[in-house]
Amino acid sequence: MLPFLYPASPFLVTYCLLPLCTAVFVVCAAYCCYVEYIHRKFDHIPGPPRDSFLLGHAPTLNKSSEGHKVIHDKFLEWAEQYGPIFRINIFHRVVIYAISREAVKEFLLSPKYLKDPQVYDRLFSLFGVRFMGKGLLTDTDHEHWYKQRRIFDPAFSRIYLKEIMGTFNEKAEHLMERLMENAEKGQKVGMHAVLNLLTLDVITKAAFGLDLNLLGERQTPLPHAVETALLGFRHVLEKPYTQHLPQYWSFVRKVKEAAGFLRQTGKECIQKRKWAVQNGEEVPQDILTRILKSAEEQGNYDDELMLDNFITFFIAGQETTANQLAFTIMELGRLPHLRDRLKDEVDEVLGQRRDVDFEDLGKFNFMSQVLKESLRLYPPGPGTSRYLKEDAVIEGVRIPGGASVILNTYIMGRMEKFFKDPFVFNPERFHPDAPKPDFCYFPFVLGPRSCLGQVFSQMEAKVVLAKLLQRFEFTLAPGQTCHIMNTSTLRPRDGVECILKVRGEDKKKQ
Repeated sequence: MLPFLYPASPFLVTYCLLPLCTAVFVVCAAYCCYVEYIHRKFDHIPGPPRDSFLLGHAPTLNKSSEGHKVIHDKFLEWAEQYGPIFRINIFHRVVIYAISREAVKEFLLSPKYLKDPQVYDRLFSLFGVRFMGKGLLTDTDHEHWYKQRRIFDPAFSRIYLKEIMGTFNEKAEHLMERLMENAEKGQKVGMHAVLNLLTLDVITKAAFGLDLNLLGERQTPLPHAVETALLGFRHVLEKPYTQHLPQYWSFVRKVKEAAGFLRQTGKECIQKRKWAVQNGEEVPQDILTRILKSAEEQGNYDDELMLDNFITFFIAGQETTANQLAFTIMELGRLPHLRDRLKDEVDEVLGQRRDVDFEDLGKFNFMSQVLKESLRLYPPGPGTSRYLKEDAVIEGVRIPGGASVILNTYIMGRMEKFFKDPFVFNPERFHPDAPKPDFCYFPFVLGPRSCLGQVFSQMEAKVVLAKLLQRFEFTLAPGQTCHIMNTSTLRPRDGVECILKVRGEDKKKQ
């Protein structure tokens, strides 16, 4: 019989396992010592008691986010209880929440505080498939980001944005036609769902020249791919261990397929446009064409980065605007006096005209206040993070270097110390003569890393809202809540179901 077929003796097994067990023990002991070191380094900062030595606050946070609950409400509770600067521990990581005007001013206005790589590098890929990569949203290298921003800035200039009013009007008109059919049939409409289709239609046409007609009969896998990728986005940020658990493997596979499909769609779009430009063909003067022209002038801009920003535009340029509009419609449905006042403003500015001109946008003063108030109470992107390389002192609290600092506009927007009666929807907070909410309101971030597309987004929102108010009376369908759902961005949980009626219909019947 061969020697290796003899049964191993207990002594031999012990002899082999002892070094392994010793090594595991040493590693575990060393890791526990490191966790203890981190605790000692940051425990002078106030914060809630940890659930356990190793897990830190993870159990509480997991419970607070179950069922798409808004985890930021737990952070709001802790900010009220422990003060403007508080810490959260998860294993060896520590995160500092800075709910302070001083912190917002210090960390967002200065380029020396970079986006936190531990957060944004996770969005480079979704479960191994490149997703946002090193695009404008996720790039943590300030110099590299700045070079990208210089390429993209011309595509979002006032001159170009004025030219795409036609796209805003055209796509919003498609929505009005669809809503007219629903109103005539007496059907309830899930406003968030149709607004998602609209904003995706707008961004694909305005940015990439793709006419998808998502509000018509045409079927495309693009909306579902975006939705699936967003779910993966949330899991990567909140539950990065998902891909290692068998019960999630089917979900992970779908997310990877969605991310791959979006990048492939972008790749084909970019290659087709570059080929057309090189061959002297007539091309639409959209954002993509302008970026290609600017990139050629700047030089050294590869296709992978272009794809990264293609994905970024899909996510940031579609989901957030749809969510803002849905929340705004929800509040107008709850507060008819605001809806009627806004309707009067739209009638005064537009009269009988169907299309909204660029010059009209500046006349929608009360609408601007309503949209800003919506972003205060329901910011689709609740916050951002910065990485501290060196020690900093904020609100008299020393924050050691090597920490992640979270700035959260959702929390600040719901605190009495920053906004009186914070849970009351009151657009008068943003009246031109009202005190400015400096450094406590930043739905598009502040400073050099502020959102490139914020003007685009608010122009689109005004066009859609103006057309909706001009054409329809609407009320919220009974039996739904006005709760918030956390799905990487904040959206209405019940979809804002509305019952619509064509304006003037009652007069015609009389």
